[in-house]
Amino acid sequence: MFTGIVETIGVVTSIDGNSVSISAEKFTDRLTIGGSVSVKGACLTITSFLNEQFTVDIVDETRRKTNLGYLKVNSKVNLELPVPVTGSFDGHIVQGHIDNTVQVASILEESDSQIITFKAAALDMRYMVTKGFVALDGVSLTIVECQPETFSIALIPHTSKNTTLGELIVGDSVNLELDLFAKYAEKLINS
Repeated sequence: MFTGIVETIGVVTSIDGNSVSISAEKFTDRLTIGGSVSVKGACLTITSFLNEQFTVDIVDETRRKTNLGYLKVNSKVNLELPVPVTGSFDGHIVQGHIDNTVQVASILEESDSQIITFKAAALDMRYMVTKGFVALDGVSLTIVECQPETFSIALIPHTSKNTTLGELIVGDSVNLELDLFAKYAEKLINS
């Protein structure tokens, strides 16, 4: 389980078929082979690590549901390790199970932040509410506003600087993880 609080930004160093190597100097001392890591919000298994670099496999199902198939050497990625039982729970419950991708529709610059609007599938929008939360490329965020096919978030300067979201441009694809509890509530109500 993750919290959506990005620990560091990694850089893709090599891609060999499904195998992707990532350089991340901040937390490689805490990695274990077979352990999990959130890469752009997707929970992946660490297959090897050495010094400040680790490797994960990105299989076809992950490529279908996420934007990880577009990674290239030198791509930047948000990284987070699972929260330990004794850890701080600052974001929200994030599984690392990407539901879909959404596209940046607009970016509005404000004096102290950016309002970023995303176009989403109508089926995904049913799980979103104003002031609820989503995870975008692994970042826990509060929803500012919902419309039938769009939602927006406010990107504060700290998040802009310490995640890859500050580099977004209109048209970019972003991984979306919806609120798990909203999905459970829907299933219970419908059953």
